[in-house]
Formats: sequence, C-alpha cells, structure tokens
Amino acid sequence: MQFPSPVSLQWIAEFIGATLLGNVTASATGINEIHNVENGDLVFVDHPKYYSKCINSAASFIIINKEAAIPEGKALLIVENPFEAYCKIATHFRPFEAASKTINDTAVIGEGSFIYPTAFIGNHVSIGKNCIIYPNVSIMDHCIIGDNVMIQSGTVIGSDAFYYNTKKDREVWYKKMPSCGRVVIEDDVEIGAGCTIDRGVSSDTKIGRGTKFDNIIHIGHDTVLGKNCLVAANVVVGGCTIIKDGVTIWGGVIINKTLTIGENAVLLARTGVGGDLEGNKTYWGAPAKEAGVAQRELVWIKRIPELWDKVMGK
Repeated sequence: MQFPSPVSLQWIAEFIGATLLGNVTASATGINEIHNVENGDLVFVDHPKYYSKCINSAASFIIINKEAAIPEGKALLIVENPFEAYCKIATHFRPFEAASKTINDTAVIGEGSFIYPTAFIGNHVSIGKNCIIYPNVSIMDHCIIGDNVMIQSGTVIGSDAFYYNTKKDREVWYKKMPSCGRVVIEDDVEIGAGCTIDRGVSSDTKIGRGTKFDNIIHIGHDTVLGKNCLVAANVVVGGCTIIKDGVTIWGGVIINKTLTIGENAVLLARTGVGGDLEGNKTYWGAPAKEAGVAQRELVWIKRIPELWDKVMGK
C-alpha cells in the first residue's frame, strides 16, 4: 500500500513507540510485506529466520524486534511486537469505512457502464467505461476495474486475504493481518459467476488485460495473472503466485502459493501445481508433470499386474 504522501520515519516511530536507528531523517512512501517490497517501503519482521532477508530486501525501512546491522541508507524501527506495529500503521492509513449505500458516493463509474440492481460497489472503487456488473456482485473498497469488463452474478472482488500471523505461544494462535491492498482488473476481462478474488495484503492482486474466467474460481491475495489467460471452472490459485501471459488453466486445477507459471503454459484438468512451471509446455497430474510424461507413466502403472504375472510365471 502506498501512503497518500511520504511519511516521516520520526512520526512513524513515535506513532508505534519504536526506537529509530539508521537513516532517521528519511520518509516512507508505503508499507508492504516481504513478497512485494519496493524502495521506500516499510516491512516488518519478527522472527530471526527472516531478519537478513528483510533487512537486505528492496525495503528501505524495517520494523524489527532486535537491533541489527543497518545497510547504508536504511533504517530500523525497533519495537517489542513488529506485527502489532504493522497492523497499527496499516489500519491508520487504510481504516474501515462503513457503507450505507449499494453504490457508494466515492465510487467512480465510467461512461456506458451498467450496474444491475443488488450489485454492491464499495468506497473509492473505480469502474471504467462500458462495463457490465451483474446482480449480486460485490466490488469492495479501493478496487479498480478497467474498461469493457464483465463480472457475472455472485462474484466478490476484493474480499480480505486469507493471511494470518501465527504464534503458538499466545491464546489466539492466528491473528488476522489487515488487508490494505487492492484488486486491479485490467481492460477487456470477463469474470464468471461465483468467483472470489482476494485483495492483496498490502499490495495488489492483478488480473491482466483480456483474461477470461469461467465460474467458481478463487484467486488468492497478491496473485498476478498476466494478459490473455483462460481459466476454467473450479480453479483455485494460492496467494502471491505469478501466472504469466497466455496461460490456459482447465477445470479443477489447484495451484499452490508463491510460485511462477511461465508464458503460454497449459494446465490440463485436475492438475495439482506445487512448484514453478516452465512456459510453452502442457502439464497434467499431481504433482504436475509434462503431460506426455505423466500419460506414459500412467500406461506403465496399468501394466503392473500384467508384468507381475510374468515375473511370477503365471
């Protein structure tokens, strides 16, 4: 999430009760999680396993619970509980806003777009030109919809991320991270009925231009789909996944989080993806393999009884 304007680190340190070390005169331009940090961002870390990764990431400023070596130009904000500090900042700059109308006054809707009755358009939503938003669609706060987009009934755009901070030494193990990111849907996208597209935790979930969704598809937080992808029904995509341009995903595919699928890959129905896949190939099976390899393996598996009988002399 980008701040409306750069925010002084000294103000942030006072706001969260942090000790500020390093580049104390700097200003932060946004807050982000480690998967998506950019120069000028704040990030938090509360486990020694990830100290080095966060401090040496693209993030300029690190909310941390222990003093450490500081790279030139960066700053540490030392607090007892970095997660709580992160949540305080996120909710301050992206607070909950109640909605009293089905189409809120702060929404911007382009010329030629039609919103059916019973659709909900949240605060600070932007919808482009010549869109059709069907009944019972919910487009939640701060989401951006491009031109010529069609969203079928029952779909939810911008639901909260399924993302929790986990600590086994406290009464409530799973504490929700506030979702201050957005969903950005580019031009000429079609979304089928009953789909859910989660907003980013602190960045954006993006659907590229010309991509088409069937019904009942779930896209996790901070996932980026490229241009001209085709996604069939009952597909589930985990968070922070990158799916590049031209990928075809057939029905019932399940894709794990934080992986990359290359351009023009084809995932046949019921494939289970647990790791990165190269582009320009067709995959099948769980775990996913090149389709030809998986099919040959299946043929040999079916021949096992016959081969066993030969070995045993039957």
